[in-house]
Amino acid sequence: MSSSPQSSVASGRLVSIDALRGFDMFWIIGGGTVFASLAEIFPQPVFKTIRDQLEHVSWDGFHFEDLIFPLFLFIVGVVMPFSMARRKQEGGRAAVVFHILYRAAILILIGMILNGLLRFDWPNMRWPGVLQRIGLCYGIAALIVFFTEWRTQAVVFVVILLAYWAVSMLVPVPGFSAGDITPKGCLSSWIDQQLIPGRFCCYTYGDNEGLISSFPAVCTALLGALAGHWLRSDRSGHQKALGLLVAGLVCVPLGYAWGQVFPIIKNIWTSSFVLFAGGWSLLLLAAFYWIIDVLGLKKWAFFFVVIGANPITIYILQHLVSFDDFAATFLSGIAKAAGPWQPIVMPLGVIGASWLLLYFLYRHKIFFKV
Repeated sequence: MSSSPQSSVASGRLVSIDALRGFDMFWIIGGGTVFASLAEIFPQPVFKTIRDQLEHVSWDGFHFEDLIFPLFLFIVGVVMPFSMARRKQEGGRAAVVFHILYRAAILILIGMILNGLLRFDWPNMRWPGVLQRIGLCYGIAALIVFFTEWRTQAVVFVVILLAYWAVSMLVPVPGFSAGDITPKGCLSSWIDQQLIPGRFCCYTYGDNEGLISSFPAVCTALLGALAGHWLRSDRSGHQKALGLLVAGLVCVPLGYAWGQVFPIIKNIWTSSFVLFAGGWSLLLLAAFYWIIDVLGLKKWAFFFVVIGANPITIYILQHLVSFDDFAATFLSGIAKAAGPWQPIVMPLGVIGASWLLLYFLYRHKIFFKV
């Protein structure tokens, strides 16, 4: 890890991208717990529905919680056309390829360390993980973006999704018929069982960051890259926002329709899931870009920009620092005196502690990057 004093403006990145990334990370660092606690304070159906949306579906289907990870990968892709254009000007191909591979390898290594690599209990360790998938998807997608034009990237996107659909539906798993998309009988689970040592997450028969499901996950980053190319075009801001909106309105129903024959399943990152989650990601990007960068309404987004400026930092710190203990130290007395509002006090404290740390880094222009 290294640090450098840079800002969104100085690096030429759109403020809306940092804000959307911060919005996404907000739910990871405790925002979901804050909103879910409202169901304990207000036991009405609407708040129970919100709480349900902040939990992953067990297998097929889609909740808001299932959007968090693909949205992050999508944003990773959005940034690629901007960063690749800059790197092409700064150095030769070999230097750029080395940087991509180095960055991917570091992300994968950090992910494995957080999963217990240095405990040396490798047979019981979980080898895949969130950072591992981010590193892998970043590395593959970045190389594709660097060496090809957007039309080729779009073709790769379509080919991978169709190929994943075909092998998932046509290749039978021993003991099951072709087209079985159950947790035990799907091809992704079977391959994970054959090739991944250690334990799985987050279902019994495979890993939700498994092997072949990483290929459609690359498509999530490629979809973001296509959106990034669109944002780098010479069109007006309103045209760009409208284009993102239209693309999202196409992808959401298309993903839903595909899901009728190839179910929307986050755990194995089905092709329909890529389109459905990607459609919502496009709609969110359209809204953030139009409001923040086109209309110029930026002040409201500062809270999210602070989070989005150091996303990997706060993700790693969550595994190393107990923000729950910090909140308990300062707020346990207030929580006891809060009466019916008690369930929300500690979650707000966790969010507050996390944000203040990130604000300290932001204020001092410290941005940790791989």
